[in-house]
Amino acid sequence: MRRFRHITTIAVSVALLGASAPGIGQTQLPTLGDRISGIYSLDDEYKMGRDFLRSVRRSAPTISDPLLNDYLVNFTHNLAVHSDLQDYRLAFVIIDSPALNAFAAPGGVIGVNGGLFLNAHTEGEFASVIAHELAHVSQRHFARGVEDAQRRRIPELATLLASVVLMGTGSSAGPAAVMAAQGRSIENQLRFSRQNEAEADRLGLRTLYNAGYDPDDMASLFERLVAMSRFSSRPPEFLLSHPVTESRVSDARSRANQYPARAAPDDLEYQLMRARVQVHYEANKANAIIDFNQLLQDDMDSRPADAARYGLAMAYFEDEQYDRALDLMEQLLAKEANRITYVVSKADILIGSGEAHQALEYIEHHLRINPANHPLTMAKADALIETRDYNAAVRVLEAHVQRRPDDHNLWYMIAETQGQAGDISKVHQARAEYFILVGDFRSAREQLSYALRIENGREENIPLIARLRQRISDVETLQRERNEGRS
Repeated sequence: MRRFRHITTIAVSVALLGASAPGIGQTQLPTLGDRISGIYSLDDEYKMGRDFLRSVRRSAPTISDPLLNDYLVNFTHNLAVHSDLQDYRLAFVIIDSPALNAFAAPGGVIGVNGGLFLNAHTEGEFASVIAHELAHVSQRHFARGVEDAQRRRIPELATLLASVVLMGTGSSAGPAAVMAAQGRSIENQLRFSRQNEAEADRLGLRTLYNAGYDPDDMASLFERLVAMSRFSSRPPEFLLSHPVTESRVSDARSRANQYPARAAPDDLEYQLMRARVQVHYEANKANAIIDFNQLLQDDMDSRPADAARYGLAMAYFEDEQYDRALDLMEQLLAKEANRITYVVSKADILIGSGEAHQALEYIEHHLRINPANHPLTMAKADALIETRDYNAAVRVLEAHVQRRPDDHNLWYMIAETQGQAGDISKVHQARAEYFILVGDFRSAREQLSYALRIENGREENIPLIARLRQRISDVETLQRERNEGRS
């Protein structure tokens, strides 16, 4: 669907494969510390994680859907307050792959594949995976793993990071990269990994329960993963980095039984997100229409039926049957007129059907209720672009990026919209910010130089010229720090 447009990364992911062994090539992933650094500080881990995040953005297709990303951010932050996390500077990425996978990196980087939404049937199951990854972050397993590897003189960390990216994209090279990284110390590494996984399960289960979810959800998801691996020649990607054995399932079930039973919370918003993902990955939208129609017929009046009705509306939208999609959205809005997912989806349908002006009025009303809301703001920008009011769209996006300076998708959209508005200097400036966030510092410096060349002929822009020169200096510093980290 239109909202799932993904940013195709610019650097070539083949560079990741160069990390398999010393001397084969220079990896584009960060070097995480040195052999005498001791235990990493939280700030050290934060820098590691942001370097890693740039690499992921550069090397894997990501989903930019504002509703889906906003859900993941809000959901994880709400879950994190029930965890052992100390540093709440979290960052998120959704890999555009139907393969089941999730990962955590130093400094609070949480990544999921679109396939996690497909395979976690309830929000509780989804929460069990995120809680597990939060436990990896809170217990600093990655930094501990680095130090453990360094003590045993194993230079495999960059390759392990590369394998996360490769597995995230569903590449068959991912498992091979893992095997290469483990090398001659595979047994010790796996033993250390099992300890981390057990600890993450235990703490994740506690987080799950404290957040109000049924602790059985973790074991239920594990059981489904084991069943999936039995009937497939290739197990789900998640199992390659999070091995699930019968004993691990049993341990999860046993620990869950120690908690009092509780009813599952309402997970309609999760089911709406899951429906969006299901439609996205269904190549033939007619099949999605059939599937959601059947789900709706099976249960016309229940809360789950609302998710099926929403999925059907999105399938009709993708199939360009706008009248049918709009009729279903109006039925949902009659129940919950201010649910943002419904509001944004109706706006998308109106824009798609050529009613961008109507969509704009509708969005403006809801932005007065929810000022600065991310999905609503992006929908407003889309509506303005559709009406060809590019200058107004730029004003909306540039105000929004002040609140979200690390959103590479937003900078990408600003660059595109500035191009349509005809401000070439700002095109280069926005592209530079995008390239910084994906770690392509050479291209960022080039873009800033192009902008500086344009602005040098405008004497009234002396403050901007000074800012551009400072930004070039900032980029050179970032590039130098990365190069020093690799030496």
